[in-house]
Amino acid sequence: MADAIELSINGKMHRLRVSPDTPLLYVLRNDLELNGAKFGCGLAQCGACTVLVEGDAVRSCSYPVAAAQGRPIITIEGLGSVDRPHPVQRAFIAEQAAQCGYCINGMVMAATALLQRNPNPDHAAIRQALAGNLCRCGTHARILRAVARAALEMAP
Repeated sequence: MADAIELSINGKMHRLRVSPDTPLLYVLRNDLELNGAKFGCGLAQCGACTVLVEGDAVRSCSYPVAAAQGRPIITIEGLGSVDRPHPVQRAFIAEQAAQCGYCINGMVMAATALLQRNPNPDHAAIRQALAGNLCRCGTHARILRAVARAALEMAP
């Protein structure tokens, strides 16, 4: 049965009639046409669907929409824009960290969550924060450099 769910996504309130156990990813992509979070594995193992819920990196493919109600959600679309990219996005561009681009949105979101928690992570902390995000293109070294670059740029 579809219930009324209210979600705050990228600073905007949305009221939707969806089943409470619907994965957040489906609502983002199918109902709100926010296609930055990707469907990868559907099992919360690849990270392509990562979004921020109250600042935490969450795998939206397995996160029930009811659990997101009342909690601010940020997707890659709400992080920055073409004209004003977020520092993490700028760093990924500068380091040319994207190849196919499928995993990158999830990587950017996981990196953003890390840098909000730990503004000065060491190499091990960066690797650990991104360990659950899979990249099959082999841009890992550039991704790690991008996160370190973003940390420097965002440092107070």
